[in-house]
Amino acid sequence: MATINFGGVEEQVVTREEFPLDKAREVLANEVIAVIGYGVQGPGQSLNMRDNGFNVIVGQRKGKTYDKAVADGWVPGETLFEIEEALEKGTIICFLLSDAAQIELWPTVKAALKPGKSLYFSHGFGVTYKEKTGIIPPADVDVFLVAPKGSGTSLRRLFVEGKGLNSSFAVYQDASGNARTKAIAMGIGVGSGYLFETDFYKEVTSDLTGERGTLMGAIQGIFAAQYEVLRANGHSPSEAFNETVEELTQSLMPLVAENGMDWMYANCSTTAQRGALDWWKPFHDATKPVFEKLYNSVKSQEQAEISITRNSQPDYREKLEVELAELRDSEMWQAGKAVRSLRPERS
Repeated sequence: MATINFGGVEEQVVTREEFPLDKAREVLANEVIAVIGYGVQGPGQSLNMRDNGFNVIVGQRKGKTYDKAVADGWVPGETLFEIEEALEKGTIICFLLSDAAQIELWPTVKAALKPGKSLYFSHGFGVTYKEKTGIIPPADVDVFLVAPKGSGTSLRRLFVEGKGLNSSFAVYQDASGNARTKAIAMGIGVGSGYLFETDFYKEVTSDLTGERGTLMGAIQGIFAAQYEVLRANGHSPSEAFNETVEELTQSLMPLVAENGMDWMYANCSTTAQRGALDWWKPFHDATKPVFEKLYNSVKSQEQAEISITRNSQPDYREKLEVELAELRDSEMWQAGKAVRSLRPERS
């Protein structure tokens, strides 16, 4: 492992230089990697591992998602199976269904976890909240996770571009004495940029906080607030959206991703620089109590309870569509749809 200084704190990480793809293939040479679920993370991880030369099969119920797997090149009866058959064939079971679906399918998965098999997650939810989910792995299997820091779509897109998403990894149970090495090999196999070690509890608490915070919840709230203020003061939808979302996502954030926010502050106009320096601390002070409230809600397991309860309701899909429609049909995101259609594309 490499020791890297992260802002004055030294951490050990695994890079592709210390653990190359050939080594990962060697570690997993005798494994059949069964990806259960072809929804959010399943396609990206399975396709990346397949393209990296691993023995991968997919387990998925027949329907639209099954058809998508076929379209992606998975062959029924050879590399694509019903879930029960894939569970039987697999030696590393990648349990990549949604948290609610994992709870429902767990009895079936547990029955297939024979001694010596491995159970792989990309989220610590099911095991961390085992009292609520009932997901308690048998003692004679390895249990570990690799959690790419991004969507399955981004994981696949960056892989195709020759890049990679960073991922965390963790071992919950080491029955074989080799679980950590297998976890790292899987992390390299799915196309991680670098890997940093955590545990299941820290993965799920940071992940739930991030999703509800700056990654999705907070940023949508900030977008909406600024857009509404601009519109209330006479700015057009096009102007409000460009100044709120489009400039950030298309111009500034790619530069921040490449160079950091400190570079962005040092390389903008003096007017923008002065305003950003004056206003970031008031925004910090205004939002930090909300983030503390959020983290405490995650830590107390309130967010897990909400997720399990709501996502398990029989009318969840109908209620979800109403909530999604509120975003989709809002003036801001309808304006965004129009703005995106006007982006110049190179031929």
